[in-house]
Amino acid sequence: MTLVAPSRLVLILGSIAAFGPLSIDMYLPGFPAMARDLHADYSLVQHTLPAYFIGLCVGHVFYGPIADRYGRLRPLCVGLVIYVLASIGCALAGDVHTLIVLRFVQAVGGCAGMVIVVAIVRDLYDSQNSARMFSRLMLVMGLAPILAPFAGTYVVEWFGWRAIFWFLAAFGIACLAAVVAGLRETRPAHAATSLHPVAVMRSYGLLLADRHFLGHALSGAMANAAFFVYLTGSPFVLMEIFGLSPRAYSLLFALNSIGLVLGSQINDRLLIRHRIESVLTRANLVAVALAAALLLITVTEIGGVTAVAVLLFGFISSRAFIRANATAAALEYQAVRAGTASALMGSLQFALGTAGGALLGILHDGTARPFALVLTLLSVLALTFQLAVRRELRSVAG
Repeated sequence: MTLVAPSRLVLILGSIAAFGPLSIDMYLPGFPAMARDLHADYSLVQHTLPAYFIGLCVGHVFYGPIADRYGRLRPLCVGLVIYVLASIGCALAGDVHTLIVLRFVQAVGGCAGMVIVVAIVRDLYDSQNSARMFSRLMLVMGLAPILAPFAGTYVVEWFGWRAIFWFLAAFGIACLAAVVAGLRETRPAHAATSLHPVAVMRSYGLLLADRHFLGHALSGAMANAAFFVYLTGSPFVLMEIFGLSPRAYSLLFALNSIGLVLGSQINDRLLIRHRIESVLTRANLVAVALAAALLLITVTEIGGVTAVAVLLFGFISSRAFIRANATAAALEYQAVRAGTASALMGSLQFALGTAGGALLGILHDGTARPFALVLTLLSVLALTFQLAVRRELRSVAG
């Protein structure tokens, strides 16, 4: 068990889990300055973003089994050190190709927190309290997408784009110090957990064959993919189609992020009296209804940007209920391989998020309809997978 107080644990784990959004959202305003300073085409600078996503996908595959074999803290500390060194390298990069490679390495390091934080929560709590803990972590994690774009803009204006990566390196050092001083191992090294490729693949295969895990994992991954589609498609829909200014879009984006944080706190309170499956089902139903209403508005062109903004706020807020509860439910029976299970869930989320973005690009027709259609499709699939698991649980209980 960890020796820190729950509030401090939330702060430490939430900060570590925030590496992903912080490392993405904060540096985006620096793209033009990077292109000028590195004498590179803007398109090459944009390649630093997919390089980061590829690094996250690669990191997920490896950190899960390693965390189950060697415990949580050593792999986490190694990952944080890699993140810090890569961030310093990004700050010192002399050309865009070096920056692309270092962004990949930075993601591999930062990915440790994304995988291991989930495993630590599962080590410490049962499924019901895990869901509550994930909701509390969102209070810290949710600040990153709210504050990072604004902070990045001002840092670039005042100190230049390299200062963003110096800040990320300092943030990584602070998190590393907090882990060393404030956390204790929640799963000692387990020699019986083999890292032989065949054994690792067998472990992943057992998870994929577990209907309880896979159904909840896919439900959460579909919901997360819908959030990826929102990130990908909302700038075009809101700015190009409905004419919002970049500043107005940023404010709306921040408002939706606040809805995500508020939703997570409501979820925490609901779980005191209600079971995970009940809250998760209702949240998925609400998400389907809101996405379908958004699709109807984009087809009929009734309601304008106000209706779209209101529905998107509700839809994004529903992610808070689905992500926390689906994650906790998927891990309910995975105490032995929580790290591997966390890694597989992360991989599914990024894979389906990428697929959702690709589908949005294929269906693009210059209107908002493909955006709403893909959100609706993913929400229906999230509900379908979760209801399938719920029916199976009822049949077993009966």
